[in-house]
Amino acid sequence: MGQLNSIDLPEPGTRGAKVASSTAASKSRWWVWVLIVGVIAIGVWYFRSSRTASQASDSAVPGATSKGKGGAGAGGPVVPVVVATAQRGDLPVYFNGLGTVTAFNTVTVRSRVDGQLLNVAFKEGQFVHQGDLLAQIDPRPFQVQLEQAMGQLAKDQAARKDAEVNLERFKLLFKEGVIPQQQLDTQASLVGQSDGAIASDQSQIDNAKLQLTYSRITAPISGRIGLRLVDAGNIVHASDTGGLLVITQLQPISVIFSLPQDQLPQVNAKLHAGIQLVVDAYDRDDTAKIASGKLQTIDNQIDLTTGTYKLKSMFSNEDNALFPNQFVNVHLLVDTKHNLTVVPAAAIQRGPQGTYVYAAADNTAKIRIVTIAQTTGDSVGLSAGLNAGDVVVIDGQDKLQDGTKINPSPASGANGPARGTAPSPGTPGAPQAGTPSKGRAGGSPR
Repeated sequence: MGQLNSIDLPEPGTRGAKVASSTAASKSRWWVWVLIVGVIAIGVWYFRSSRTASQASDSAVPGATSKGKGGAGAGGPVVPVVVATAQRGDLPVYFNGLGTVTAFNTVTVRSRVDGQLLNVAFKEGQFVHQGDLLAQIDPRPFQVQLEQAMGQLAKDQAARKDAEVNLERFKLLFKEGVIPQQQLDTQASLVGQSDGAIASDQSQIDNAKLQLTYSRITAPISGRIGLRLVDAGNIVHASDTGGLLVITQLQPISVIFSLPQDQLPQVNAKLHAGIQLVVDAYDRDDTAKIASGKLQTIDNQIDLTTGTYKLKSMFSNEDNALFPNQFVNVHLLVDTKHNLTVVPAAAIQRGPQGTYVYAAADNTAKIRIVTIAQTTGDSVGLSAGLNAGDVVVIDGQDKLQDGTKINPSPASGANGPARGTAPSPGTPGAPQAGTPSKGRAGGSPR
C-alpha cells in the first residue's frame, strides 16, 4: 500500500493526461481499420470474379464480341445492318489470264529501187488502204532505161525482118541449085538469133517498166502508219535495213494470252465441240472492259517453265481500242452454271465450320451454313443453304451473332441485291473464276 500510494498519476486536465487518453483510444480502434481493409479486399475480389465469369459466358456464344455488345436476346441492343435479297439465276464461269495485243500483220515498207525520194504522200498516224500511194522515188532514170530497151527492140526487130527476107531468097536459090545447103542453114540461124535478141529486148523493157513501177511506193496492206523514218530528198537504196515506214494492221487484231495447263482440257473440249468461246479484254487494272472477241485457236504445246499454254483470240477492233503490244487482262467465258441462288459476295462469312451468311428474318439475324458453287465478280452462286427470296446481311456482320436483333435497311447502288446473271469479273480485286471471295470478318458459328 505504501508503494501504491507513491505512484504519481497525472492530474486530470494536464497534457500528460491527454496523451495517455489518446494512446489508449488508438489501441482500442486498430481492429476497425483491419475490418475496413478486409471489406475492400473482398469487394475487389468479387468484382474481378464477376467480370471474368461474364466474359467467359459471352465468349461461349457464337459471334459474341469481347465487350459483350450486340448480345443475343431481346435484352441486347438493336444493330443497324444493310441487307440484300438472294435471287435465283445463272453465273458465268470465266478463266482469267494475262495477254498481249498482237497485230495480225506488220510490214516495214522499204524501197525496192535506188533513187532520190521525191515525195512523201502520207502523214504519220494515218490509216491507209492497200494500194494507196505512200512515196515517190525519182522515176526519170527508169524511164530512160525503158526508152533504151524499146529502141534496142526496134533495132533487133528490123534486123530480124531483113534476115527473114534473105532466108526466103536463099530458099529459092537453093532450089535452083545456086547456093549450097550450108549457106541456107546459116541464114536460118541468123533469123533465130534475131528472135533471141528480140526476146531479150522485151525482157529489158519489162524490167524497166517494173523498176518504174517500184519507184511509186504503195501500201502493201491496210493499216495504220507509224512514224516516218526517211524524209523527202534523201537517197534511198533497196539494201537499206531501216525502211521508209511501218504499217500495222489494227482491224482485225489478235490477243495472245496464257492459262494454266489444268484448264486446258475444258477449253480443248469446247473447241473440239465447235463451240465459239467469247473472250473479253479488260484494261491493266482489270476494271474497264475494252473489247469482246472470239477464241481462235490454242497453241500446240505447254510451256515447261511456267506450266501454261497460249491461246489466240481475234477482235474486230472497229473502234481501235486495242493497240499492238498493249497489256490486257483476259476473261475467257467457258461455261455458265444455271439455277443457283445468287447473293452479293459481301454476304459470305467464314468460320471453323465453313462458309455461312447471316439471314435476316423478323428483324433477327440467323446463321445459315451455305455451299458455294461459283464466284464471279461481286456475285456468289450458292448450291445449298439458302433459297431465292431470303434476305441476307451484307454490311455490319462484325457486330452480329446468332439471334441478334437488327434494324435492316436495303442496299443501294453497287451493294444492291444480287442479279440473276452476274457481270463479267472486272471489278478491282475480282477473284479468279471458281475461287470463293473473302467475306467480312465477323463472328463464326461454333
